[in-house]
Amino acid sequence: MAGRRWVPGAPVAAVRCLLLVSLLVALVACGGGPVVDGAHAEVQALLDRRADAVLGEDAAAYARTGTRAGYDSLREVPLADWSYRVNAVHRTGDTATVDADLGYRVEGYDRAPVTTARTLRLSRDEKGRWTVVSDRPAGKSGRQLWDQGAVRAVHGERSLVLGVGQTDVKLRDYAALADRAVPAVSDAWGSGWARRVVVLVPGSLEGMAGLLGSPASSYRGIAAVTTGETGADARAPADRVIVNPDAFGLLGESGRQVVVTHETTHVATRAHTTAATPLWLSEGFADWVGYRGGDRVPAEAAPELAREVRHGEVPSGLPGDDDFGFTADTDGLARAYESGWMACRLVAEHWGEERLGAFYRAVGAHGQRDGAVEDAMQRILGTTPEEFTMRWQGYLREQFG
Repeated sequence: MAGRRWVPGAPVAAVRCLLLVSLLVALVACGGGPVVDGAHAEVQALLDRRADAVLGEDAAAYARTGTRAGYDSLREVPLADWSYRVNAVHRTGDTATVDADLGYRVEGYDRAPVTTARTLRLSRDEKGRWTVVSDRPAGKSGRQLWDQGAVRAVHGERSLVLGVGQTDVKLRDYAALADRAVPAVSDAWGSGWARRVVVLVPGSLEGMAGLLGSPASSYRGIAAVTTGETGADARAPADRVIVNPDAFGLLGESGRQVVVTHETTHVATRAHTTAATPLWLSEGFADWVGYRGGDRVPAEAAPELAREVRHGEVPSGLPGDDDFGFTADTDGLARAYESGWMACRLVAEHWGEERLGAFYRAVGAHGQRDGAVEDAMQRILGTTPEEFTMRWQGYLREQFG
């Protein structure tokens, strides 16, 4: 042990302590465990500089942290926050794979960060400086819109539309639909929600599926979906309405408005939609708001259900959650949505629109699925599920028979 002097009579414990200290010093010198902590701190500092460059719109500073890929794709996204949290650094010599969480907020819309897992590849130069080689979604995490190309942004009066591979004209059309949807939803549901909406428009069905981290086959024929946390409080990130441009493009103007209003309804009702809320109610209510004020009669808006009833096949009960699966057959999925809509339409006509909203809120407030609908029907509508189902079946015969 160079540099240390043996002291005659020193306790054995003290000698062991000196040996352990020496071993620790040797490990540090040879690139052992404590160096991993150093690399973690270096990588975190690197990603902090990269995040600052994104927020500061400083292309040169961003380039100094590594690859410029992705920077231009983000330029039109109005960001309030952008940060990385390094979870793990897997180092092999002068390269490393980093597991990190990316958190970002869209200015004026997100009250809390959207968090997504990322995998970054890094390399270290001859001076020991780390730089980013690539930054991609981790594992099964969905791609972000800017992972798919340069994002174009259009600001509506009550909306923000972000698109990839879309013309500004098309994006303005989406913004106009969303701007009309927001007051329509507030008129039906009330003003106690953010009253603005974020719409994401990828370039294709495959792009939509990439954002959702699912196979494209799961969303074929689905014009749009809304993502968000059910039962979320006011600090949650804003919901995203994600459009399937392939299916959306096949709709007429009124159909497009119904879809966007339907999805905006999900945004408005999210805080009151919980595990207790059955899909027939959440989807049926969104359809009810979408069609509310329009001139389409039930037989036009619910053709699959109307055809079934006319053939004497009145459903035995309201659809279950499984009936709303995107992998279900197309006709069956349509009947499920139409059945939920007709149930909500019945409540609005027989008990009144105000009670329909109160019923929706009461079901969501129950906290658990068992007993939620039964309790809310009794307290708000003064009926039972059995009586309601019979009334609903009669309503279908009346409207479609």
